[in-house]
Amino acid sequence: MWVVFAFGSAIFAGVTAILAKCGIRNTDSNVATALRTIVVLIFSWIMVFMVGAQEGLSSISGRTLLFLILSGLSTGASWLCYFHALQIGDVNKVTPIDKSSTILTMILAFLFLGEGITVIKFVAMVLLAVGTWLMIQKKESEQKAQRNTWLIYALGSAVFASLTSILGKIGIENIDSNLGTAIRTIVVLVMAWVVVFVTKKQGTIRHIDRKSWIFLGLSGIATGASWLCYYRALQTGLASVVVPIDKLSILVTIAFSYFVFGEKLSRKAVVGLVLIVAGTLSLLL
Repeated sequence: MWVVFAFGSAIFAGVTAILAKCGIRNTDSNVATALRTIVVLIFSWIMVFMVGAQEGLSSISGRTLLFLILSGLSTGASWLCYFHALQIGDVNKVTPIDKSSTILTMILAFLFLGEGITVIKFVAMVLLAVGTWLMIQKKESEQKAQRNTWLIYALGSAVFASLTSILGKIGIENIDSNLGTAIRTIVVLVMAWVVVFVTKKQGTIRHIDRKSWIFLGLSGIATGASWLCYYRALQTGLASVVVPIDKLSILVTIAFSYFVFGEKLSRKAVVGLVLIVAGTLSLLL
């Protein structure tokens, strides 16, 4: 059953990137992240009360709470990097970098969770790495400074996303996954708004147009749905397999980026996408 939840997470995550890109076109990325997180928080706690998981609040250990907080901080950092990268870069370039967190996650799962690295997993890691490299190649005519800017933020998103998976896996071992997700979201919300006020961007909220509000709200709902599926799968499945399945959201994102934003893939990028998908699917073996 956890495989079904993992694929559900991938679908919702793929839609999230497109909706978020639409929502941050005329909005500061940090403000957009903070506003989206409010929607995710509401969505998460509704699910907690729907399944009656709130009763587990009194039994949460200090260790569990610590890892949930650390996971939330990693998620917040990943989101801030990811949505800023989306704002200044192409979706079909930023997304592959973010999804490359799969490689680091498998390494961390081996080091800290005792999940082995088999021959298939090693081959998958190579395919993912090569595929990602091919997808982010740009024309030489593009300005180097601009390329490096979005690339730095995208890489930051991938690193923090990997830490999120490992910390989240440990944090939800002894509690309901819905409750764990809701608690983590509180941390993300606080962190996101701290960044907004530190950067003094709160005044830009009044200038957000109606269309952006709608897309930000929808992206928040999609994110909430993706999270609930993801951590439900992570609770009972292997982190080194759940994470790669979730990363198949790249197919949804690339498809929508073509139809919505007209972003086309080069031949090299298509080969890279095929390698990423092949590497991901091989992990299911």
